[in-house]
Amino acid sequence: MNTRINLAGVELKNPVMTASGTFGSGMEYADFVDLNKLGAVVTKGVANVPWPGNPTPRIAEVYGGMINAVGLQNPGIDVFAGRDIPFLKKYDTKIIVNVCGKSERDYIEVVERLADEPVDLLEINISCPNVKEGGIAFGQSAANVEHITRAVKKAAKQPVIMKLSPNVTDITEMAKAAEAGGADVISLINTLTGMKIDINRQTFAVANKTGGLSGPAIKPVAVRMVYQAANAVKIPVIGMGGISTAEDALEFILAGATAVSVGTANFYNPRATLDVIEGIERYMRDKGVEDINDLIGIVK
Repeated sequence: MNTRINLAGVELKNPVMTASGTFGSGMEYADFVDLNKLGAVVTKGVANVPWPGNPTPRIAEVYGGMINAVGLQNPGIDVFAGRDIPFLKKYDTKIIVNVCGKSERDYIEVVERLADEPVDLLEINISCPNVKEGGIAFGQSAANVEHITRAVKKAAKQPVIMKLSPNVTDITEMAKAAEAGGADVISLINTLTGMKIDINRQTFAVANKTGGLSGPAIKPVAVRMVYQAANAVKIPVIGMGGISTAEDALEFILAGATAVSVGTANFYNPRATLDVIEGIERYMRDKGVEDINDLIGIVK
């Protein structure tokens, strides 16, 4: 039984990875999860300089998931390269670095800095607010998506995954723009913009007013968008959004995802990724499927 998949020439032992921002760089989880069993570890967003993130409170539980407005807090590329990469290199898993920035230059600096580091793929988070465009996310305009993809590809040594925002009118436009810009892979969906109000305090539950909604509540939207994107482009798609079980992951694979990322589920079940891997293998045995690749996108 073969669970290996290929992303832009990089072979993963299985299609299951962590979603950026929910797993750190694996250090916090290494006591609970054998990182050697994961297809890949996707790191928390890394910027060219340390980011303090947003004021607190910045996480709120909601029906069917959570809202986060952490604001991509991270120690910056220097600390990341000196501490996190050496830690991950101890394990037999692929390393995907999530890159964030507030301007094109920010992204390029991180990508250039990673050129000589032993990491396998770069995932570019274009849901970041573009300071030059008045805070509109890079990923909310097709022209911007194509432009930033092309710029990153020019600077990158590793294959590039563009992580798409779902907060758009037509996801296929963004997927095609990323492909036109030279993206090797796309991943989606990032969080949906949401809000919660604390009726007792009569104010917003997170200091930022709005935040990113993740968890089971967004899964049907995510499956729909992954299906649309996978049928609009020829490059591989990584699907995510509310995956907590193997059944969830398989929905994405059948819809067209080559790989899947598990995010919010890690917070309440540190073993979620392993449960998904084991469940996919069980499904393949039960259905007599020899090769995971035979399941990708078979629902048309």
